[in-house]
Amino acid sequence: MSTKTVTNNVSAVIEHRDQLIATFAQGEKPPERWRIGTEHEKFVYKTDDHRAPSYDEPGGIRDLLDALTEFGWVPVIEGGKVIALSGVDGSVSLEPAGQFELSGAPLDNLHLTCAETGRHLEQVRKVGDKLGIGFLGLGMWPDKTRAELPIMPKGRYAIMLRHMPRVGTMGLDMMLRTCTIQVNLDYQSEADMVKKFRVGLALQPLATALFANSPFTEGKPNGFLSYRSHIWSDTDPARTGMLPFVFEDGFGYERYADYALDVPMYFVYRDGSYIDAAGLSFRDFLKGELSVLPGELPTIDDWNDHLSTAFPEVRLKSFLEMRGADGGPWNRICALPAFWVGLLYDGQALDAAWDVVKHWTMDERELLRSSVPKLGLDAPIPGGTLRTIASEVLDIAHGGLAARGRHDAGGSNETGFLDPLREIVRSGKVPAQLLLDRYHGAWGGDVSRVYEEMRF
Repeated sequence: MSTKTVTNNVSAVIEHRDQLIATFAQGEKPPERWRIGTEHEKFVYKTDDHRAPSYDEPGGIRDLLDALTEFGWVPVIEGGKVIALSGVDGSVSLEPAGQFELSGAPLDNLHLTCAETGRHLEQVRKVGDKLGIGFLGLGMWPDKTRAELPIMPKGRYAIMLRHMPRVGTMGLDMMLRTCTIQVNLDYQSEADMVKKFRVGLALQPLATALFANSPFTEGKPNGFLSYRSHIWSDTDPARTGMLPFVFEDGFGYERYADYALDVPMYFVYRDGSYIDAAGLSFRDFLKGELSVLPGELPTIDDWNDHLSTAFPEVRLKSFLEMRGADGGPWNRICALPAFWVGLLYDGQALDAAWDVVKHWTMDERELLRSSVPKLGLDAPIPGGTLRTIASEVLDIAHGGLAARGRHDAGGSNETGFLDPLREIVRSGKVPAQLLLDRYHGAWGGDVSRVYEEMRF
């Protein structure tokens, strides 16, 4: 989730609707300026007892953040507390229960992205070894109840924690018990955004299946392969889902702005503090009728904050966010951007990917989305299952990466980053199924063994 790094009230006041739409248009870039922004979260635990450390305790999250400053990271302060870090590799931030996130810098190619990930993981391992802290790559805490987890001192999280139980049964699980990998990508024009958005939404369940990595809840199998993905089905229906209007004629910046305006607000940020606006209407804000700030009009910063509080499977800001994957180990952090860059950053690959999914009806897309958390690659599509098209889609991504021609110092292109996904399809088992095999086999039903085998 986003972390504020500056005080609000410095951007332009929104006086007309065109300013909302311009936010998206200003993201347009020619292909030579397209970049890759990769975000990944991991669980933090004490190595002696697997407990989730609190913010303030010795050797806890605050000390972890402070220790990373030796690598050049600059603290971000909220309410007198360090709640994030900024640096040349992007930003480090905290999810509500202390999940640790790197939001990487926008980079030209996957070689740079994977090097950035490697630097970050090396840094946190070095600090973690000193503090007795480990880092776990999964989509959901395998053994923690909500009550066992700490809460980080971030103002927006306090508002969300109060609001989530009003609108769904699993919003608190989303906030406290899940981790994800995400990639942020650019577009050239409104038409290019539309095509990428549609392909991204239609194939997001395939990414969910390939990265499914959350089969345990409170120490036992939960009946799902991606319980993290299932959690989103009852988090807050006003701000989640597959967005059927994206596939309708006429979809573009304006239609997405209308959708975002209908998403209830969470907060307004003023003078370093979050004002609770949960459930209120941004449309009222545009008219100066927001009850918590009567007579005041929103700024562009307010609009950008609000856009960050919608959680569909693909999200539009001034770039597109692919949001369907569970957290996982190092090689899958690099594989997710490889999957989406290969499909979306080459015109021929993008057309080929659209050809795979364009005939699906919205009912078929919704059935796929609802089935994939439990069934993974066996989730149904017209004429078969996701398994039927997985190799074809990876071939398309491979072709797209090869066409980009981005090579490392040794002359290798970006296609090798797809190898972990190729192995998943070849084996026929998604990561969660391999974990379940270990749980029922070598682990003898002891889920704590995951800390040994899935730590970074």
